[in-house]
Amino acid sequence: MSRSPDCLPWLLRSTPSQRGCTLFIIGFKFMFLVSVMIYWHIAGEPRSQGRFSNLPIDVPCPDLAPPTRRPSAPPPGNIFFLETSDRTAPSFLFMCSVESAARAHPESRVAVLMRGLPGGNASLPRHLGFSLLRCFPNVQMLPLDFEELFRDTPLAAWYVAARRRWEPYLLPVLSDACRLALLWKFGGIYLDTDFIVLRSLRNLTNTLGTQSRYVLNGAFLAFERRHEFLALCMRDFVAHYNSWIWGHQGPQLLTRVFKRWCSIRSLGESRACRGVTALPSEAFYPIPWQSWRKYFEDVGPEELPRLLRGTYAVHVWNKKSQGTRLEATSRALLAQLHARYCPTTHKAMRMYL
Repeated sequence: MSRSPDCLPWLLRSTPSQRGCTLFIIGFKFMFLVSVMIYWHIAGEPRSQGRFSNLPIDVPCPDLAPPTRRPSAPPPGNIFFLETSDRTAPSFLFMCSVESAARAHPESRVAVLMRGLPGGNASLPRHLGFSLLRCFPNVQMLPLDFEELFRDTPLAAWYVAARRRWEPYLLPVLSDACRLALLWKFGGIYLDTDFIVLRSLRNLTNTLGTQSRYVLNGAFLAFERRHEFLALCMRDFVAHYNSWIWGHQGPQLLTRVFKRWCSIRSLGESRACRGVTALPSEAFYPIPWQSWRKYFEDVGPEELPRLLRGTYAVHVWNKKSQGTRLEATSRALLAQLHARYCPTTHKAMRMYL
């Protein structure tokens, strides 16, 4: 936080040596802050990109049965993934997320929007990840245009201003904004690229997940097109914008808007009101972020059903777990989830890592 303006006269009244010392300290603190921010941008990115440079481009596709739709089933909706950075080298976890969603929803379009993809009729980059995801006919890779996405939403003017200035957490904030605008404009389901989908999400509408007893999380969102809750989220995004607090535009925003939506002071008072539902933590966050290492520990076959009872999709907390080595053939929980819910990705991992 910046210091009170009252400190400025004090600085001016100091002796030259004191002022020089004080300015040195301020400069040092500023450079330290900048260094921390730069480190976050570098260390916060997936560390596995270098491993993909030596991988083959093509992957053998599995035999997939054509989707069969039940007569009483609702019409298929969109499932969205976002990549707001310029990266065009999907990690194995990214591939697994999309594959698991595509397998669980064969009748739905799974749209992967990536900022780094060229527009128009340009072909996709030659990469193992794109080759693998092309195996699934319901997966569509699309370029992400921020200006077009935010047009005609409360976020349009915010984006014009934000792209002209430096901000410490711009990429995650952009992701927070994109998912709100995307679902408000088109409706459907949004998932972070570090989810593994265990079963169909189609019966969830106007729903989000509880991360803990104090906060909601937007890594999963399912809403109807132009839902008023999303409109309220976008207006709050702009009205209370603060780019210097981690999560202020994401989990904290959803939590404060949900409380206002339901006229409650704590999440324990209500989990559903006015047509919007906050599912309990076991639905999407069965393992809290503080225990993310659990995904890399061996789990017996009898423990797996107990861990995932009542779970729709598993959030792997990639922000914490990225760079952790995973043996694809091990009994680690994450390896077992790969083998069961994204077998094509798992086979590629076993072949090429």
